[in-house]
Amino acid sequence: QVQLVESGGGLVQAGGSLRLSCAASGRTRIASSYAMAWFRQAAGKEREFVASITWSGGSTFSADSVKGRFTISRDNAKNTVYLQMNSLKPEDTAVYYCAVPYRGNDPALYDHWGQGTQVTVSS
Repeated sequence: QVQLVESGGGLVQAGGSLRLSCAASGRTRIASSYAMAWFRQAAGKEREFVASITWSGGSTFSADSVKGRFTISRDNAKNTVYLQMNSLKPEDTAVYYCAVPYRGNDPALYDHWGQGTQVTVSS
């Protein structure tokens, strides 16, 4: 099984930027061979899809709510996927999780998550 460790969260003012990282360990050959994704869960709300990236990094997909502001990327040599978040809004406040392999946008399709990293955007 692949272990996922998310990092890079913190407190930022609206309009600011953060870069999240998700490092895979364990069966990293699997991690670098599959599409990966970021999800987030705000307090009191259901977990939701944020962005995904193919194994090669050649194609990415983003939720409409973050399109144009967030960019997903990966470095397979480092077994790490990133989420660059710009123009942050208070509604982006959530715990952010990565997932591999990407199975779809529905969080119910996944049974293994890392601990997540908290992002808080102040207005």
